[in-house]
This record gives sequence, C-alpha cells and structure tokens, in this order.
Amino acid sequence: MNEFAQYYLEFMRQVWEQICNFFVGLYNCFADILVLNHIDNIKIIGKYANSFNVLSWILFVIIDGITLAFVVLLFVKAFQLLRRWLKFRKKEVEKEDLLFEIAQLKEEVKRTIKDKERILNLQLGEVREQGLLVSPKGIATQDNFGDTYLPNDELVTVAPQTLLSNDVRGEQETTSASSTSNEGKGRFSKLALVDQKYAESGVYHITMTEDDLVGLPEIINRFVNYAASQHHLYYTKRTISKFVAGLATSKIIILEGISGTGKTSLPYAFSRFMKNQAQIVSVQPSWRDRTEILGYLNEFTKKFNETDFLKALYEVSYREDVNLIVLDELNLARIEYYFAEFLSIMEMPDKSEWKIDLVPTQEPNDPHHLTEGKLLIPQNLWYIGTANKDDSTFTITDKVYDRAITLYLNERAKYFDAPFTESINLSYDYLQKLFDEASELHTISLKNLDNIEKLDEFVQENFKIAFGNRIMKQIKTFVPVYVACGNSELDGLDYMICTKIFKKFEALNLPFLKKELEGLIALIQKLYGKESFKESIAYLRDLLKMAS
Repeated sequence: MNEFAQYYLEFMRQVWEQICNFFVGLYNCFADILVLNHIDNIKIIGKYANSFNVLSWILFVIIDGITLAFVVLLFVKAFQLLRRWLKFRKKEVEKEDLLFEIAQLKEEVKRTIKDKERILNLQLGEVREQGLLVSPKGIATQDNFGDTYLPNDELVTVAPQTLLSNDVRGEQETTSASSTSNEGKGRFSKLALVDQKYAESGVYHITMTEDDLVGLPEIINRFVNYAASQHHLYYTKRTISKFVAGLATSKIIILEGISGTGKTSLPYAFSRFMKNQAQIVSVQPSWRDRTEILGYLNEFTKKFNETDFLKALYEVSYREDVNLIVLDELNLARIEYYFAEFLSIMEMPDKSEWKIDLVPTQEPNDPHHLTEGKLLIPQNLWYIGTANKDDSTFTITDKVYDRAITLYLNERAKYFDAPFTESINLSYDYLQKLFDEASELHTISLKNLDNIEKLDEFVQENFKIAFGNRIMKQIKTFVPVYVACGNSELDGLDYMICTKIFKKFEALNLPFLKKELEGLIALIQKLYGKESFKESIAYLRDLLKMAS
C-alpha cells in the first residue's frame, strides 16, 4: 500500500509539473512575441542603421510597414472569426432553448386539452343520467367556473338540470325555444337567411355606367383621391398599384408592417370605393383548424354552427362585384393551420374544383348553392390578411408567403389635398378583363426574362434557393398589371424578386455569405444598371449590415 501511495504522489507531481510547464511556455511565447522579439529587432536595427543610406531607409519603412500591417491583419481576422463563432454559438443555444420551451408548451397544451375533455365528459354524463342526482343540501349556487355546489353537508336529491353550467343550460334553453321556429328550415340558419335575402332579386348585378368604364390608372387615381377625401386615408399611387396588381396575381394578399400604417383601412376603403362592404374577421390566438373560420356540424343538435366568415363566403356566390374578406391580425394564430384547406384548394388549376366540404351528405333544406355538401369558392372573392411582427404573433411560413402577394406598409403616406371623389360601380368581370388586357399588352421583355434566369442561376448556386414555377408565374402576372397601372417594368420586377426571393435570405446564416451577397449586388447592377432595382439592393445591403 505504501508503494502505491508513493507511486501516486510521484505521478500527480509529474502531471502538475507538465501543466505548469505548459502555462509557463505559453507565457514565455507571448512574452517573446510582444516584448523580447521587439527588443531583439531594435538591436538588429541599431546594428545596421549606421550604414543605411536614403534608399535603405525607404525600403526599411516600406517593408516594416507591410510586415506590421500583415501582423495586425492576422490578429483582426482571428478576432473576427472568434466573434462570428461566438455569435453563431449564441444563436444555436437560443434555438435549443426555444425548442425546449416549445416542447414544454406542447405538453401543457396536451394536458389542458385532456382536462377539458374530461370535464366535458363529466358534464354530459350528468346531463344524460335519468332520475335524480345526489347533491349537498342547501341553495344551489355556481362558482366562477360554472360548477354547481351547495354550502351544507347534508345530502338531498337535485334535478340533473340544476348541475348544468350557465353555457350548457343557456344552449339548451335557446335550442328548445327555437326548435319550433327552426323546424323545417334546415341545418344552416345563417345561410338560409342569405338565400331568403336574394330569393326575389336573384344574383346581385352590377350596372356600370360610361363614367365607370375606365382603365387601371384612372381606377387607382380615383381611389387615392376617394380614400383621402372621404375617409382621410392617404396612400401613394405606387402602393395602390401593388395592391391592384396583387389582386390580379393571387387570391391572398398580406399587408404587413408596423401598427397604424393603414393596413386594415386599405381593404375597408377599397371595398367602400366599389360600393361594397368588406367582411372583417378578427383572428383569435386559439384558432387551430378550419372549424374556427367555417364552423362545424353539431352532432348533438344536428345543426351547423356557422361563422360570419362562412356567411360572407356564401353570400359572395350571389354577387357579381369584387368582394374582400379581411383576416385581421392573421398571424395571431398559425394561418397554415386554420387556413390550410384554402391554401391547398387555390393551388388547383381547375377553378371548378375549388370546393370545400361542409357536411358529408346533402339534405333537402340545405342552402341553394351547396352541392353534395360542398361549397364552390367564388372567383370574385379575395382574402386580405393584416400582420404585425411582434412577440405576440407567429412567424408566417414560406408556404404562405409563396402563395400570397405581400405588401409592406411601414410608413404612412404624406397628407395631400385631394378633390372630392365618388365611388364607382366595378364588376368582377370588368376588372378581370382589365387584368387580361394588361397581360397581353405588357408582357415582360425577353431581355428581362433572360436576366431573371441569370439571377436564378446565381441564387441557386450560392444561396440554394430557386425561383420555382409558382413564383415565375406570379412574376409574369404581377408585372404586366403593375406596368398597366402606370409604373415601369423594372420596378415591378424589383418588387417581386425582392419580396419573393431575397426575403428568404433572412433564414440563412448570413455571416458566412457576405461575399455571395456582395456578388449578388454586383450582378444586379451589371444586369439592370446602378440606378435600377433600388429596393432589392437596399434590402441586400441591410442584410450585409446584419451579417457584420
């Protein structure tokens, strides 16, 4: 045992000596570099300085300056690499923390849903029991959660309806009170009212006068003046041109920006300008699936619980004008969850297949425009979503951005004195005719299409992001209409490429793509000139600042 102890002590002493020698050597190394080497260098200079002529001194200054610059550059690059690594590591740690928090929240949501289902099952079980239920003796009261209780301990019998919560009892009373009046009217009460509204007049027709038959530039000019003179809302013609070209390109338009820039007011004023009323739907954070916007068939009452969104959607099938449904604060919940069915349906090339399933079977008293339990989405309907970016909202995914046209409203237009302007009569068919004429008259030039291909090749090679068929189709639709509104082709291409392609760069590891971003800016200026594509170049330079 003594021999082992002596061995261990000697072994540990040698290990510590090696560790100390390492740090001593490290210290000596830095001392040599920072102090001793400079002293030696000065001694060498003193040894030969007396024999230097003018040329020698010039060479001495130049060479020593280059050497010093090289050493400084070496230290700067080492510091930058260390800084980038620390930033990257910090982001990865934050991502891991977020993923852990998301996993915890999902578990809490699951537990909450299970508790809710258990409580509902208990309530329904009590309602369906026959006979009397046992409850404490006293006066029945309810707490804040809707549960019934009695103060005394003695047991008495209480009728089952006494134990129902306010919501359940209120629903039963409403159902029983209206069962007679709703008998024979079918399971869609709100949609039945729409059918009744248009029973005599039929489809709502639009009569356009000669004064209404104007082109896209005049429509935009009139709306800008109308919004300013009648609603005190101020928008630039360029912003409204993007909005109108967006209507031609996609059925989904996202208005994104800071609060107070007129995101919700824009579709409201535009619908009033066309003598219509936009339906504004406030998105709730609890929305998880399609039942939140369409409703669902209540198996208990055999009635369909309709929403205002469904009613507005159904009423459009009776109209010939342009209709807007506004999803206000659409990213308070995940749009790819509650709006998933619409995102998929609108990708179908055949418009006759744009149908949503409401009920599995058809009944005689179902709404007139319901076929085999399905509702055809009208073509004269657009969905306008407003979005803020803050801690209370979800990130809008590329799946949604790719299908939509996004307008960024980050500042209010300046006040201007507009002449009083009346609204106009505008049918969907006439607006679509203007879009079709613009597509034929203002097709993108072959030179710009060739330049787009070169940009696509560069972006794919360096950023691994492709333009794709969907985005190219949108560009070929948006730009001609934007030009027909009185703007240039390059401005339209600039806006679409910036919002559809370059915005995706935010998800990349920018600190390692500085050369690629600089090369992309140089390529854009080479293809389109230094005075064009200002929006894209400004955005790419902002990304370069973020990468530094």
